Amino acid sequence: MIVERAYAHVYEPDPEAWPWTVPCVRQFLAEGLRFRAPVTFLVGENGSGKSTLVEALAEGFGLDSYGGSADWKYATSRGKSVLGERVRFDAAPRGRRMIGSRAARKGFFLRAETALDALERESLDPDSRSHGEGFLAAFREKFVVPGLYVLDEPEAALSFSSCLELLGHIDQLVASGGQVVCATHSPLLTALPGADIVQVGAYGMDRVRWADLELVDHWRRYLADPQAYLRHIVG
Repeated sequence: MIVERAYAHVYEPDPEAWPWTVPCVRQFLAEGLRFRAPVTFLVGENGSGKSTLVEALAEGFGLDSYGGSADWKYATSRGKSVLGERVRFDAAPRGRRMIGSRAARKGFFLRAETALDALERESLDPDSRSHGEGFLAAFREKFVVPGLYVLDEPEAALSFSSCLELLGHIDQLVASGGQVVCATHSPLLTALPGADIVQVGAYGMDRVRWADLELVDHWRRYLADPQAYLRHIVG
């Protein structure tokens, strides 16, 4: 692992201002987030704050919030988020050099909505591939050396089989000493053996087993009886 804990200190945050109104952000300020495994999944509904957290973690590590590798300086004129500029890390033993030296830092931030532009900057020629193949090219070519890899809903462009391939890349990456933090809605990705799962919601953050995830329960129910859901939606 590269980092053992992330945290942030904010002097008297405005309780009515974003992002301090987000329950998981408030809990992060109060407790930080300890990493218990090389792969951590953040799972929650849209608007729960999981993407806000992973973006801040990426920024705190020195990764461009627009997406890309640690070898790139910021590609946009946008500064760090109000949370990201305050994020700090407690390093794991093998991550001390990275935390202490910007030049030694390795990693990648992949976010679904800006991935194509980020991949083009990384010379991966996304226009010559499908969206999903562009994502997989990043995993194959950039998720190689030990570092901190932050993903925001990577499944958005991937088929079922491509998600399985992604899991294989993640497994190889952590076997070589890398660490992954991923925000996702995917019951497939979160089933990775040994991963730590943090469910995010109105209560803040809570660690759960894969079998107890709300999204796993909903997918099971939907696949068993789609009409139980669709009758409330489709006329």
